[in-house]
Amino acid sequence: MAKANDVLKRVLLGRALRSDRQSEQELPKTLALPIFASDPLSSVAYATQEVLVVLTLGGLAYLYLTPYLAAAVVLLLTIVVLSYRQLVHAYPSGGGDYEVASKNFGPRSGVIVASALLVDYVMTVAVSISAGVDNIISAFVGLADHRVALALAFVTLLTAMNLRGVKESGRLFAVPTYGFVLGILTMIGYGVFQAVTGNAPAAESAGYTVIAEDGEVGLTGLAFAFFALRAFASGCTALTGVEAIANGVPAFRKPKSKNAATTLALMGGLAMTMFIGITTLAILTDVRYSEDPEIQFVGFGGGDVQRSVIAQVSSAVFGDGSLPFFYVQAMTAGILILAANTAFNGFPLLGSILAQDRNLPRQLHTRGDRLVYSNGVLLLAVFSGVIISLFQANVTRLIQLYIIGVFTAFTLGQAGMVRHWNRALASGTLTAERRRAVLRSRAINATGCSLTGLVLVIVTVTKFTRGAYIVLIAMPILYVLMRAINRHYTRVAEELEPDDEAVPLPSRNHAIVLVSKVHAPTLRALAYARATRPHDLTALTVSVDAEESRALQEAWDRRELPIPLTIIDSPYREITRPVLDYVRNIRTQSPRDVVTVFIPEYVVGHWWEQLLHNQSALRLKGRLLFQPGVMVTSVAYQLRSSERLRDDDAAEGSAPGSVRRSPER
Repeated sequence: MAKANDVLKRVLLGRALRSDRQSEQELPKTLALPIFASDPLSSVAYATQEVLVVLTLGGLAYLYLTPYLAAAVVLLLTIVVLSYRQLVHAYPSGGGDYEVASKNFGPRSGVIVASALLVDYVMTVAVSISAGVDNIISAFVGLADHRVALALAFVTLLTAMNLRGVKESGRLFAVPTYGFVLGILTMIGYGVFQAVTGNAPAAESAGYTVIAEDGEVGLTGLAFAFFALRAFASGCTALTGVEAIANGVPAFRKPKSKNAATTLALMGGLAMTMFIGITTLAILTDVRYSEDPEIQFVGFGGGDVQRSVIAQVSSAVFGDGSLPFFYVQAMTAGILILAANTAFNGFPLLGSILAQDRNLPRQLHTRGDRLVYSNGVLLLAVFSGVIISLFQANVTRLIQLYIIGVFTAFTLGQAGMVRHWNRALASGTLTAERRRAVLRSRAINATGCSLTGLVLVIVTVTKFTRGAYIVLIAMPILYVLMRAINRHYTRVAEELEPDDEAVPLPSRNHAIVLVSKVHAPTLRALAYARATRPHDLTALTVSVDAEESRALQEAWDRRELPIPLTIIDSPYREITRPVLDYVRNIRTQSPRDVVTVFIPEYVVGHWWEQLLHNQSALRLKGRLLFQPGVMVTSVAYQLRSSERLRDDDAAEGSAPGSVRRSPER
């Protein structure tokens, strides 16, 4: 069974990698771009759509705002990209906004940022994969009833690929990322050419009559401003994922900071170009998109499937059912699904840093066979799968939960950078040239902090009642949980810290061997206990059946064992409590002494055999471990079924390059 599991693991994940091969997993810019930038690049596939969803609520009257809102999103994206270029140079260790906030505002602020980013990464997977499935359904409408199953299948696929290693997943994800960029740029170029030459394409929804929702018509003053800000907040989904490069700097090849900053610039330029182009084509083709098309669109049939904005645009430009249309849909679905890979790289890295800082369980800091933080990968997969199931892979419902977390991190991270530059300026050690550079960097980060903080307020207010309150509940829960974990680890570390006094030797060691029958495991435990040369040695059994106890005593006497057998009566047929009372009595009489309890245990080769043996020993061991001054020693006795495992270990130990060492004495 164990060997079969190992073979399956190697087939799915590949062979294990040595720790000294970590540098081979570092990424060139050509692979880092699809791995860390697929999320912000793919966001342009639905950012325009989310703007139109809000504007369409007012009918056709407010669609004229689309280019102005798109321009505001592009301006904000430019500022954020420039801000993060400063961050990757100043903090190249991979902590990103978490490290910046922790070092400049203290650990509590860092944990706030971390809770926001962890929520954001989970939502990135849920939204990206759901949007990818949406585009698959736009091409193959017959799959609409299998939306959730498809989404969960893609989560499983991404999990398996990321468990194989960062570099391997990067090679796979490069194809849809670069294919998407090529397809979108070609679509933009050809669509604009058609419009300029007088053959402007028209979307399939262009002829719909749009019915405005009640209360969304004729807005003025503050109501109109609130409506416009709500649409702008939806368009800000185009900025999600920008922070992933800052969190993944250690994964880049040297010079790490320079390569990360270059990748950020490439990502920003491509994202802005594609977002502007898709928005322009959506306006030219008169795309209509609604959260509830059956109510808002006259002519939309009850059995129809509303296709995504990018599907409508590509259908209008290239022709419905054409090869270029299917290419764009395939690449869009591919990059949207694989955009979740940004989170699959960012979440485990951040989890590892948080675990190192004692804010999350230490298991998240451990690398797996393929030199990835596999526990973080699996944890992200579970959480995102739950969210997808709860929200039925509905992009419009999920998007409301999406951007609060990332803009919280943006704002605190940029505020931390401003404080970082202020400290550098106050040091008085800067040259004139370096001082000018720091002043310029501070201005960029201050602008970024102001704008992202404003957007955070807008997003929180406009999306609160539409599901954002869930994130505002989840983030404090995560914060409290991480602070509790930190307090636990800190308290344990303080308790384990040795003082200056020498550890006193115990006066005596009282050894107890637990006996159930006179069989080979018991005899081995007795022999081992005698070899330790304790002050005194007791063979102890608990009598729950008088007849069995007499038989045990007779067998003991027949063998003429040199150790007396002590029998404790248990009228209520308990085993654990009488042993604990016996041990406590020894400790009470001699507090400076220690008690060593030897427990014979079987070693079996199958999991189901483990269920049939050692259960009372496990319970007793668990209770004894809580007794001060008591040591518990398991004396293993290997049954024949365990021989197969020994053979597997021997074969593994004889593998080239492996060395078997005896346990340290």
